[in-house]
Amino acid sequence: MMKIICDSTGDIPEAIRKQYDITTVPLNVLFGTDSYQDGVNLTPPQFYKMLVEGKVHPTTSQPAPGLFAEAYQKLAKETDEIMVLTISAGISGTYESAMQAKQMVDGKLKIEVIDSKWTCAGLLLPTLHAARAAEKGMKMTEITKMVKDIIPKIRVYMIFDTLEYLRKGGRIGAAKALLGGMLKLNPVLTLKDGLIHPVTQARGRAKAVDILVDLMKKTGSPDEVVVEDATTPEELEGLVKRISSAIPNAKIIRTTVGPTIGVHAGPSIMVAGAISTL
Repeated sequence: MMKIICDSTGDIPEAIRKQYDITTVPLNVLFGTDSYQDGVNLTPPQFYKMLVEGKVHPTTSQPAPGLFAEAYQKLAKETDEIMVLTISAGISGTYESAMQAKQMVDGKLKIEVIDSKWTCAGLLLPTLHAARAAEKGMKMTEITKMVKDIIPKIRVYMIFDTLEYLRKGGRIGAAKALLGGMLKLNPVLTLKDGLIHPVTQARGRAKAVDILVDLMKKTGSPDEVVVEDATTPEELEGLVKRISSAIPNAKIIRTTVGPTIGVHAGPSIMVAGAISTL
């Protein structure tokens, strides 16, 4: 059976990783000279406490090719087909690391590396679909086509209290146009062609959540909706109830924005994503 690898920015819940035997390759989070692996020796609660209380603003880096090669070699004991899904190549070098790692292992191993064009929920969703298809015994070529067909249909939106973390991390992209706006305006962002892109600004957090719900309604009738928070579980619970009411047949997958994306998003981020049926 084909095996699946996803990088740590997919925020895949542990239960799903175990159910489908998904391998996670971590990105790196650095606080000064101290380096951590996302989800390995740095959990979201630990990270957000350090982010808020620490005096050093963290940075991130992609996994070394050798880390991907190590994962390939380990899985080669179980399969000769591996699919790797990564965070958008437009905002991270992770895709390139995964590609370089292919040259470091036995050429007989079939490895398909796919740039998801997304992160967070937008990476989780195609990874989950690929894992389910692999479990059913679908061929690698069929799964590759399915995943590449899914990616353009993904819709993911993120709300923030501030864009300062994105600005500090250098990932702000076209959302730079929203900097310097009126106080108490909450940005709503997405990714477009793999890059950060502004959607709108809301006057206050509550209005931003309203917009998030409306944007999910516009995805049609998806089977699943992924919702994420960083440090606001009670607020996320309210979002879950509203989306469940708006899209009653959708299964809600709850997860947490991990340290790597948290470096650039900050502790107030909330995310909702689905595969559009329209």
